[in-house]
Amino acid sequence: MSGVLALLVGVAVLTAHTLVNAGRWLRRPVDRPTEVTEPVAVLLPLRDEATRVTPCLAALLAQRGVPDLRIVVLDDGSTDGTADVVRAVAGDDPRVTLLTGVAPPPGWLGKPHACWQLATRADPAATALVFVDADVVLRPYAVAAAVTELRAARVTLLSPYPRILVATAADRLVQPLLQWLWLTFLPLRAMERSPRPSLAAAGGQFLVVDRAGYAAAGGHTAVAGKILEDVELARAVKRAGGRIALADGSRLASCRMYDDWPQLRDGYTKSLWASFGHPGAAAVVVGLLLLLYAAPPLVALVALLTGAPAVAGVALAAYAVGVLGRVVSARATGGRWWPDALAHPVSVVVLGWLTLRSYHLRKRHRLSWRGRPVT
Repeated sequence: MSGVLALLVGVAVLTAHTLVNAGRWLRRPVDRPTEVTEPVAVLLPLRDEATRVTPCLAALLAQRGVPDLRIVVLDDGSTDGTADVVRAVAGDDPRVTLLTGVAPPPGWLGKPHACWQLATRADPAATALVFVDADVVLRPYAVAAAVTELRAARVTLLSPYPRILVATAADRLVQPLLQWLWLTFLPLRAMERSPRPSLAAAGGQFLVVDRAGYAAAGGHTAVAGKILEDVELARAVKRAGGRIALADGSRLASCRMYDDWPQLRDGYTKSLWASFGHPGAAAVVVGLLLLLYAAPPLVALVALLTGAPAVAGVALAAYAVGVLGRVVSARATGGRWWPDALAHPVSVVVLGWLTLRSYHLRKRHRLSWRGRPVT
């Protein structure tokens, strides 16, 4: 019984932390009429995004509240006619500049190199840079609201996490874990105040940075070979003396990251090893997640079958409190919670399997993304 009680206490503490983060410390910029007077450059890297870029670019062209807005698009070696789609959507809009990227040199991965090319070619007058991925669709005042929040928070880098759209069962199992993990385990207030680079998080789908602070941190040259270039850029900003902040961007942007299970599986596989670092650390973290969130319903079932209703009750309470944390996270970030949160133990098991697969394929040098090796 004492072991099951310990599980309940552990899960309860983490869920309480989720509640505090979501209710007190999470920044929530909203899509409402806002105007910024500073020049802003929106930077859009593209590689084989012909089927995705139209809604993204159309939303960028429809941005309001930023009178001095420039949109720089980089075609990063696409073979599917992405550049032609960009030209068709942008037409002769003078705000849009389409660049042709060059292959990443040794020591660079594709995404950081594309972002670096964009940053160096953006209008020198732009004092704020907004990085957006092709699978993100912004609300009309999203850029204005994000830049306003960047300045109000007095930070160098702001990461407004988009609302993640889910359609398939795999989406619903895995994608909500992104927000749940940082709301549950990352102390948001301490992250903003602490200069420690290790206490950092960011999402590259929608990222806003002060240009001077970006340059002081070394920009993407500081993260040239990093698969998690967004998190590493946040750490570089901290090392340079800047501050970072996360925000709920669900009212500013939406994102459908993957179209199907193979894309989702491979997308997580390529980067989970970098999230955890040493395999030993990954084993400890995944083991704890499984113990805290996957074990309770199994313990409850075994306890009921063996005639231990008190143990079953405590185990079910631990399961319920874990589900509550998932519900809080989903409601705080515009996600779907019913009935998906009930499958939270299964989600954690899938995350564990994806992590194991990531380390396995990395050890065999078989990780790649968009036709390029990532290790």
